Amino acid sequence: MDSKKLLLISLLFIGAVSTLHALQWYALLEMNFYLLSSLRLVIVGLLIFYAIKKRSLTTSILVAMFIGIEVGHDFKEIAIQLKVLSDIFLRLIKTIIAPLLFATLVVGIAGHSNLKQVGRMGIKAIIYFEIVTTIALFIGLAAINISKAGVGSSLEAQANQIEKANALIEQKQSHHFILDIFPENIAKSIADNQVLQIVIFSILFGIALALVSGEKKKTMLEFCESLSEVMFKFTGIVMKFAPFAVGGAIAYSVASLGLGVLKDLIYLLITLYAALVVFVLFVFVPIGLLVKLPFKNFIDAVSEPVSIAFATASSEAALPKAMENLEKMGIPRKVVAFVLPTGYSFNLDGTTLYLSLASVFIAQACGLDLTLAQQIQMCVILMLTSKGVAGVRGASFLILISTVSSLGLDPHKAFAILAIDALMDMARTSVNVLGNCLATYVVAKWENEI
Repeated sequence: MDSKKLLLISLLFIGAVSTLHALQWYALLEMNFYLLSSLRLVIVGLLIFYAIKKRSLTTSILVAMFIGIEVGHDFKEIAIQLKVLSDIFLRLIKTIIAPLLFATLVVGIAGHSNLKQVGRMGIKAIIYFEIVTTIALFIGLAAINISKAGVGSSLEAQANQIEKANALIEQKQSHHFILDIFPENIAKSIADNQVLQIVIFSILFGIALALVSGEKKKTMLEFCESLSEVMFKFTGIVMKFAPFAVGGAIAYSVASLGLGVLKDLIYLLITLYAALVVFVLFVFVPIGLLVKLPFKNFIDAVSEPVSIAFATASSEAALPKAMENLEKMGIPRKVVAFVLPTGYSFNLDGTTLYLSLASVFIAQACGLDLTLAQQIQMCVILMLTSKGVAGVRGASFLILISTVSSLGLDPHKAFAILAIDALMDMARTSVNVLGNCLATYVVAKWENEI
């Protein structure tokens, strides 16, 4: 049998058996509990064997996700402890981001000495980001108005959700959008993992280096070129740990969340996932056709970073691999290093779609039927507040709270959404990464750099 067919059959089988077990239909089907568990373990063993034979990072990550689901379902106490694997991976990734961005941006700017192109790329990228995120906002509005997921919902926040929300709101007091774009101490920016501040510092450093001439410029450029190559090799080493991190993250999510958190929020979750699929099919695909995107090569390039983003719910975890794969695809390093990290702050397609959808959901749950004018006003607020806050922990929730409050709604209703925020974050983060990879290709195409 073809190896791909074997993988597909195995995944379908383990999914079906796990579902039967979760719903406890095995009694109705007169199937023995231990037999089902043994069958699932056999399938897991086959998947591990297939992943080892295939030696593909994408395959290993996919298999790790299903193994994580199995471990999280059957071995909850162990699964809770596996979060440390994803935490280790995220820490290692964070050590890569600052030196990688710095080296690639400095070489891209100073190495070509084309400062006008940097300005052009910046303008084109911002225009593209604004158009696409605005479309995302309105697709989110359309989706929630069609599904009416919040109508008749009785949202009540639990004590732990209120405590978590209050902690995020307290953090907002020290946050200022404009100031947070610019670094006051580059070491602090690196320590806090403020991607946009690192990008700003690197751009200014690159411009300054471009204005230097002679041996001093050559020495610094050679250092940055060497540093970028070393960091890409560093990324390759860290990525070998990705399947374990993905499996641990999924196992932890399944064990800690379960199915009980859904209840009234299941329709919100389904609406969000459906809206994101529509957004990808009816926005990303036409854009790809318009710029003559080589879809097969692009999918091969983004499959690993998107799957990492989905499993870890972290865009940062996917950044180094996305940069490496896009460069292999034929996009120049100077474009990748500039557009991709900038998009992490200004092109959050999945997050902006979620914000408009969740805001109307809360209004519906409060029994308020927002007029079209009110919804448009809400979108204007979101267009302004959703930019440049990616470096703030819980940023999307903070924006949601401020938007709901500006509409005169009870922000405590939003606290209940935290119960399934992890599940929603996985989807919107994946779309964020996918959207930024596409944006990088689009800008490179506009610049005739493909």
